[in-house]
Amino acid sequence: MTAAHDVRLTIQSFVDAFNRGDSAALDEMFEEQGVVVPAPGQPMTGDARRAAQKHLLGFGSPMRAEPRDIYVAGDVALVLMEWSMRGTTPDGHEIDMGGTATDIFRRGEDGRWRYLIDNPFGTVPPSS
Repeated sequence: MTAAHDVRLTIQSFVDAFNRGDSAALDEMFEEQGVVVPAPGQPMTGDARRAAQKHLLGFGSPMRAEPRDIYVAGDVALVLMEWSMRGTTPDGHEIDMGGTATDIFRRGEDGRWRYLIDNPFGTVPPSS
């Protein structure tokens, strides 16, 4: 298997964990200092990252993700990924979110790929 294939498997594991609402499994897929950017210009780490992920899980809407490009350099991978979340929240609101993520993964000493930066709105220009 190639490194790009292994990154694809990691992404699929992330989507599976997200869709079953498993916040502990999602957290394990990040490096200790991993960053999520839940809104453009708002990077979060640690407890703030975990809280942002739980907030998204609370929508109860399934996620779909399809890697468009995967570039691997040694133990680092840049992934451009099309993603979407569509459905109805538990309180009846419609969710229709999506975009092109710009994500960075790093392979650890144990051979597992983990998110270093999860930037779901990575191709959205900054607001002025």
